[in-house]
Amino acid sequence: MKFIMLALSLLFFTTAGYCEKPDTLVTEGYDQQEMSAAIAHARRETDKFIEMLNKHDADSYAVKAPITDHGDTEHFWLTDITYADGVFTGKIGNEPGIVQNVQYGQEWKIKKADISDWMYTRGEKIYGGYTIDPLLSTYPEEEASAMRARLVR
Repeated sequence: MKFIMLALSLLFFTTAGYCEKPDTLVTEGYDQQEMSAAIAHARRETDKFIEMLNKHDADSYAVKAPITDHGDTEHFWLTDITYADGVFTGKIGNEPGIVQNVQYGQEWKIKKADISDWMYTRGEKIYGGYTIDPLLSTYPEEEASAMRARLVR
């Protein structure tokens, strides 16, 4: 769990800017078309993720939820997730940088069709997490290389 929290703190992105942002908040510098394709890829494979979640065959699980407040959207990893009746329930896994209608650790629900990504971990390997790929261009090369080594594609 400690690894996923570290990874999640490094990997969230948003679609709008704000003055006081956490250092890990990525708002620019990545290819938006690649990000849209990554979100579409994750959504196409969500059923595979749900199968893994139901098997309890990984160390941790998370889904990414776009949350909008006053016209601005920020994407949060939800941790400690469950899935029932087409809805994921989890806890906000990072501090808000743009929106003000959620806080770290708050319970949040999102419909399966609305998630922007999913991931699970086994050891230090990350499965899924497709929105990570477009963000790697925003990180120093050493950090990006280390993350690429953890991603299972």
